[in-house]
Amino acid sequence: MSNTTSLNASEGINPQVWKVAAVVIVGPFMTQMDSTVVNVSLSAIRMELHSSIATAQWIIGGYLLALALMLPLSGWLVDRIGAKRLYLGCFSVFTLASLLCGSARTMEELIGARLIQGIAGGLLAPMTQMMIARVAGKHMARVLGYLVVPIMIAPIIGPVLAGAILKYTSWPWLFYINLPIGVLGLLLASLLLPSDETSIQKRPFDLLGFLLISPGLACLLYGLQHASDSDGKLILLLGSVLTMAFIWHAKRKGSAALIDLELFHNRIFSTAAMTQFLSNGMFYARQFLIPLYLITGCALSPSKAGSMIAAMGLGMMCSFPLMGWLTGRFGCRAVSTGGALLALLGMLPFVWMIQYEFSSTLTVVSLFVAGAGHGMINIPSVSAAYASVSRDKLAVANTALNIAQRLGGPVATTVLAIVMSLAASIYPASGPHSFMTAFVLVIALHLLALVSASRLPISMHTPN
Repeated sequence: MSNTTSLNASEGINPQVWKVAAVVIVGPFMTQMDSTVVNVSLSAIRMELHSSIATAQWIIGGYLLALALMLPLSGWLVDRIGAKRLYLGCFSVFTLASLLCGSARTMEELIGARLIQGIAGGLLAPMTQMMIARVAGKHMARVLGYLVVPIMIAPIIGPVLAGAILKYTSWPWLFYINLPIGVLGLLLASLLLPSDETSIQKRPFDLLGFLLISPGLACLLYGLQHASDSDGKLILLLGSVLTMAFIWHAKRKGSAALIDLELFHNRIFSTAAMTQFLSNGMFYARQFLIPLYLITGCALSPSKAGSMIAAMGLGMMCSFPLMGWLTGRFGCRAVSTGGALLALLGMLPFVWMIQYEFSSTLTVVSLFVAGAGHGMINIPSVSAAYASVSRDKLAVANTALNIAQRLGGPVATTVLAIVMSLAASIYPASGPHSFMTAFVLVIALHLLALVSASRLPISMHTPN
């Protein structure tokens, strides 16, 4: 703890924290931008490689599947080889895989290269929060507040960049654009990331746990996203069985398990993980429901609906930079609970509009308020989670927290889709009124998040 203690010794933030932040932000920025670039360009790639839509979807699906398979390994690998070495290795593999993607001449080669990207991304994605937690200490909320802004900008840049690339050159440059970013990230990481060899723990590998939770998590995520299909239901059932088997196994293994479930005996950590699960569910539920409501229920054009929905992202970007000051001034519980309340208030006008009259102005204001509130939930709860565990548990805590976050979205959207299909049988005619049940469910989800956030600690106390 000596490193963290020295960084917390004064009210100012040690410059080393900003150096680490400048390095670790490159990874999620590159992966976020790469994701939107590929999504937007899928049809162009499919046509040039003469592939079916079903096969081309594996460019995205294969990446996400590989990412889910590798995510549970993150904590063990950090403990085993060190965060800096793992970050450099994953970044190197991701950059090399980008070169392989651009060099692919068949759809099979491209999907294979994307699987390699997913393997590296599954280990790289959760490391940003953990590496910041190791050096930032009580300043984590403030540092994360600034770091989230460029991560949010990356998906906005992606489609614009994809359009420009496809206008002036061919699709391989969608992947080659990662190469200079990757080289820069590797150079910065090798020079600026602190060595962490003293924190390496030679704990044994839980092979049975890995064979249960990795495919279990992948099956859960895939099954939830395809729950309307018979194959999706079977995969979801398999994922549930494997996950339950892992929980039984992990309880017997205790701290030697791949994911230490004893972390959830810590009330602060379990509350923060639940808040993250519900917050991610809220985010994806809104992203799923509101475009359908505006386009199908209110007969707006996709471009007009998109411009309205952008208010939600703008609200989040406005609140993120204030998180450090607000959390330091009012504490984790007050800020996260206040954010959940704002997000809830931002959803209530939709119920009124469904019942009475649609208003473009009210929609934009409500979405801005919901976005600003949502931006206030995550950072204080994440900071509280990391502050509640000792430094030697940060890696495994990071893995557990990221799994909770990732499951929230698919669970919420699957439940919402089921409810909407049931509501469609009651309200067969399309229109605003057919969305009432779905919005009530989303509001209930916001209420659960409000209750969970209200149980967070008033302030952060980092254990020794």
